[in-house]
Amino acid sequence: MATLGGVDFPDSPTVLDGGLASELRAWGHDMSDHLWSARLLLDEPAALTAAHTAFFEAGATIVTTATYQASFEGFAARGLARDDAERLLRLGVEVAVTARAGFTDGVDRWVAASVGPYGAALADGSEYRGRYGLSVADLVDWHLPRLRVLAGARPDILACETVPDAVEAEALGVALAEVDVPAWITYTVEGDRTRAGQPLDEAFAVAAASPSVTAVGVNCSAPDDIGPAIATARSVTDKPIVVYPNSGESWTGTWSGPSRFSVDLAAEWVAAGARVVGGCCRVTRSDIAALARALSPEGPPHHRRAT
Repeated sequence: MATLGGVDFPDSPTVLDGGLASELRAWGHDMSDHLWSARLLLDEPAALTAAHTAFFEAGATIVTTATYQASFEGFAARGLARDDAERLLRLGVEVAVTARAGFTDGVDRWVAASVGPYGAALADGSEYRGRYGLSVADLVDWHLPRLRVLAGARPDILACETVPDAVEAEALGVALAEVDVPAWITYTVEGDRTRAGQPLDEAFAVAAASPSVTAVGVNCSAPDDIGPAIATARSVTDKPIVVYPNSGESWTGTWSGPSRFSVDLAAEWVAAGARVVGGCCRVTRSDIAALARALSPEGPPHHRRAT
C-alpha cells in the first residue's frame, strides 16, 4: 500500500473518474447553468449519486464531487442563504459517499471533494487565465470558508483542481493548513507554464511547499502536455503525482476536433511516475473503463452492489 495524504491507496495505479459534467450532459442534463454540475445539488441530487456510481462501476476508485463551481456567491445569486449554501456543499460530498456505500465487494473507494479555483466561481473562463488581480490574502479569505465546509463533510481528500496560477496555489496552501483533511493541488497548464504564464517548475514548487498538500499534478489540460508536466513535477518534489487531462478537444463555445485521450498515453504517464490517473472534461465513462482495464493487472474491481 502507498499513502496519499493519510489515504492508503493500493500499489497499482489508482484510477480517478472522468468528466462528471460530461457524463451528466450525456444523460440529458442541462449543464449551461452558472453553477454547472452543482445545479443538480439543488434540483436532482439523485442524478449525482447515479453518476458517481456509474464511474465506480466503470472501475474508478476515486470520484470527485459536483462542487467545483459551487460557491457562496453562486448560490446567493440563486437566492440561497448562507446556511443553505453550506448544506448544499456538504450534500456534494454526501451523495458521493452514498454512491460508495452501494458497493459491498470490499474494494477501497474514495471521495475527493472538488475545490474549484476562484475563476470557476466567476463562470467566465477565468480559471483558464488566472491573474485575477487578487492578493494571496484575498484568495485565502475567499477559499477558506468553503474549504472548512467541505472538510467538515469528511471527504477522503480535497481536490483543489484546475488552478491556473501559482499565486492561487500559494493561497490554497495557506488555507488548507486551517482544515484537517489532506489535499492535492492540480494546475491547468499550457505547455511548460501555468495558464497564468508562470514556469511550471516554480508553480509545482509553490504547491509542494505546503505541508497540507500531499500530492500535486495537472488536470483539465491537453493530453500532450501531461508527460512533460509529470517530468517537471518529479524534478521538484517527491510527493505523489495526480494527472487527469481533458480529452484534448477544442472549446470555442462548442467542442470540436478529435479526442486525444488514450489508454496508451495514460500508461506512459504511469510509467513516468503518475500515481493517480483519470480524466477531466469530455473524458467519458467508457474511457475510464478502458483505463481501469489497462492499468490494473487484475482488471477493474468486481462490483457487488448492496441491495
